[in-house]
Amino acid sequence: MDKSQWKWLLVSVGFSALVMGAVLYFTVDETTVGYLRHINPFYLVLAVLLHIFSLGIWSLRIQKMTISLGYQVGFKHCLNLVLANMVVAAITPSQAGGEPVRVHELYRAGVPVGDATAIVIMERVIDGIVLGAGGAFAMLFLGRYWSGLTSGFGNVSLLMYGAWIFISFFVLIFVYSVKNPDRLKRFLKRISCWIDRRWHLRRIEQVLVTIDREVDNFNHGLVEFVNHGKSGLVWGFFLTSLYWFSEFVIASALLMALGQPPYFVESFVVQLVIAVIMMIPLTPGGSGVSEISATSFYSLFVPSAIVGVFVLLWRLIIYYLNIALGLLPSLSIVRREVLARARRHR
Repeated sequence: MDKSQWKWLLVSVGFSALVMGAVLYFTVDETTVGYLRHINPFYLVLAVLLHIFSLGIWSLRIQKMTISLGYQVGFKHCLNLVLANMVVAAITPSQAGGEPVRVHELYRAGVPVGDATAIVIMERVIDGIVLGAGGAFAMLFLGRYWSGLTSGFGNVSLLMYGAWIFISFFVLIFVYSVKNPDRLKRFLKRISCWIDRRWHLRRIEQVLVTIDREVDNFNHGLVEFVNHGKSGLVWGFFLTSLYWFSEFVIASALLMALGQPPYFVESFVVQLVIAVIMMIPLTPGGSGVSEISATSFYSLFVPSAIVGVFVLLWRLIIYYLNIALGLLPSLSIVRREVLARARRHR
C-alpha cells in the first residue's frame, strides 16, 4: 500500500470512529451498563466465527468459479486475495471497491485477465441477483414484518424499489455487452478519448489497443461461463446465498449476546437494505453511512440503551476485523510486486 492508500484508510477508519462515537454518545445511558453486565460471550464468539466462515465461503466461491473455466487456483490463494480485497474495499467508495485486487491476484495465479475479469464481474452479478431476490421475498412473503418496518421508516420501501431498478439496469447492461461486444468497445474507446482530450493521456493508442484486446478476452470468458462453466454458476449462486445468509445472521447473534431476541426476520430485512446501501459509492468503505443506517433501522425494535453498543460490535466484526485480517495479505502482495518489478529492471 502506498502513502495515498494509507491516508484513505485512516480517513475511512477515522470517519467511522467519529460517527460511531456520536452514536454511542446519543444512545448510551445508565441502563446500558446493566445490559453489558449480562453479555453472553458465546454469541460474541459465534458472530466472529460466522464472519470468518463467510470469508471462507467467498474464497470457495471464487475457487469453484475459476475451476469451472479450467484453471486450478488453490483455496489458500483465493482466501488471501479475498482478505487483501477487504482492505482495498475499506478505502474506496462503498464496500464494492476491491475488484481490481481480485482480478490481479487471479491473473497472478495463471488466469488470463479476460477470464479473471469475467469471474469477478459474474460475482457481482450473482450478488445483485441474490440480493434482489431476497428483497422480492421480503416484500412479497414477509408482508406484516415489511409493513411494520416501512411504516417506522418510510424510505425503506422506496430504497428497495430503487435498488431493484439499479440491479435490473446493471444486469441488462451486462447482458447487452455480452451480446454486443463491439458496441462495448466503442463505448469504452469514447470514454478513453474523452479522458485524453481533458487530461492528455500518454500512449492513448496503446490504451485503445488494450481495450480492444481485453474486451475480446472478457467476452470470451463470459461465453466460456455460459457454455462450459455452468457448474461454476451453480456453485456461485449456492455459495453466494450461503455467504449472505451467514453475514445476515451475525446481527442476530450479537442481539442474543446482548440479551435480546434474535429478531431473525426483522434483522434479515434490515441487513438486506443495509447491504444495498453499502454498495452505493458514498464514503470510503461505507464508513459512517453504515453506522447511521444500522442505528436508524435497529432502533425501531432494539432498546435505545444498547442499539449503539450493538452497532459498535457489528462494525467491529464486519469492518474493523476485515482490515485487521487483510493487512498482512495486502502487505505481502505489495512486497511480492515490488520484488518482481526489481527483478524485471535488473
